[in-house]
Amino acid sequence: MENKQVGYLVIGLAIVVLGITFLFNNALKEIVNSSCTMAGHENCTMYDTINKQTYLSIGIVAIIVVIGIVLVFTKPKERIVIKKIKEKQEERIYDLSDLRKEDKDTFKIVRESGTIFQADLIEKTGYGKAKVSRILDRLENRNLIERKRRGMTNVVVLKN
Repeated sequence: MENKQVGYLVIGLAIVVLGITFLFNNALKEIVNSSCTMAGHENCTMYDTINKQTYLSIGIVAIIVVIGIVLVFTKPKERIVIKKIKEKQEERIYDLSDLRKEDKDTFKIVRESGTIFQADLIEKTGYGKAKVSRILDRLENRNLIERKRRGMTNVVVLKN
């Protein structure tokens, strides 16, 4: 459920509780009227207790309404979604004829993914860190790929 819907639900429940409070308040006043033996019913001490209970319950309902309003008007936490936007580009023809087999395999993985972290490339190829680094150096020297530094790792992208 979204925050907005929960907020409306909380406000609705607060209104129901407020209605119940007033019904209960009226019922208590009728009981006090019939049971109070003092000459002036308005001076009966039970009325003070009823008023205190009523104000307390209205205060609680007000707090619940404020919470509902806050939920309605606040944004939920957004999930960070990384989307790959692939633009339709002219299919570039790459000359891979004089590359080694591991260079071709690595380039194929980069080409299929478009953008890949170097650590993921190490995992997918099954080669060691040093070997992948040397392969990427060779591919970068031929202007086939480009490495961009991102924190503690590199992102490997196709060169345009």
